[in-house]
Amino acid sequence: MPQARLPQLQSIFLTDAGLETDLIFNHGIDLPHFASIALLASASGTSALENYFRDFLDLAVRKNCGIVLESATWRASPDWAEPLGLTGPELDSLNQAAIIMLQRLREEYRAALPAIVISGCIGPRGDGYDPGRIMTVDEAQTYHTHQTGRLVAAGADQVSGITMTNVPEAIGIALAARAAQSPVALSFTVENDGRLPTGQSLASAIAAVDAATEAYPAYYMINCAHPTHFDAVLASGGDWVGRIGGLRANASRCSHAELDAMQDLDKGNAIELAADYGRLRERFPHINVLGGCCGTDLSHVAAIAEACI
Repeated sequence: MPQARLPQLQSIFLTDAGLETDLIFNHGIDLPHFASIALLASASGTSALENYFRDFLDLAVRKNCGIVLESATWRASPDWAEPLGLTGPELDSLNQAAIIMLQRLREEYRAALPAIVISGCIGPRGDGYDPGRIMTVDEAQTYHTHQTGRLVAAGADQVSGITMTNVPEAIGIALAARAAQSPVALSFTVENDGRLPTGQSLASAIAAVDAATEAYPAYYMINCAHPTHFDAVLASGGDWVGRIGGLRANASRCSHAELDAMQDLDKGNAIELAADYGRLRERFPHINVLGGCCGTDLSHVAAIAEACI
């Protein structure tokens, strides 16, 4: 199985934070349609992304742990070409450039770190908070096959479906990854009650994806929610909890609706967030991939690293 070659299944790894919110709110960088892929169209934008990832690589060096580098391709699937003013081939080239940039960084840091995994990030076809029109599994596989193929061909070690709001789209990405012979991690967005935006429980979502794909995903993650939103769900137990391999929590305790209405970034409390991660890892030591989502930055992930490594 391709997932056997993923070192983060065996030991703790860091990953990055809320790339888009960090660049927009903390660095004043404009991202049209929240698409960080657009930065790769210029030398200055590429430099900004490299500097962003170097900060997390340096943190991993200090903690002597592995790191998963998630490409800046969350909003870079085919439907986003037109809104971004790009042709399909131009967007394909940027997907490739995103992986090549991470490969350069891996060569730069290879001797200093135990392991560096390059993950091709695949976002939802629509919004990361709202499932909108839910595709069929076949539609989702067909749609996501294009970007998956480009990321794998460019040299990604795995692909990750990030901010998945519904099960059919997650299944489609898993099947596209299997067809490309690539390992895949799937990360579900959950609401304040620990359920997907569709209302489906996390347990049944994971069970449904595993049933439809012969348990092909290497692991699952939870993202875009504060730990207080899903702590009780994990505590309820069940075999499915063993399939959770990573956490990318929001800095804020607010709901998605509240976050959407905000004009300023809610950075929460990094120390409290890190303590929440520490308590979760004590109870679930198999959760190895640790990073952040909306509102988090290097300071949050550094605090998480201190609490967990």
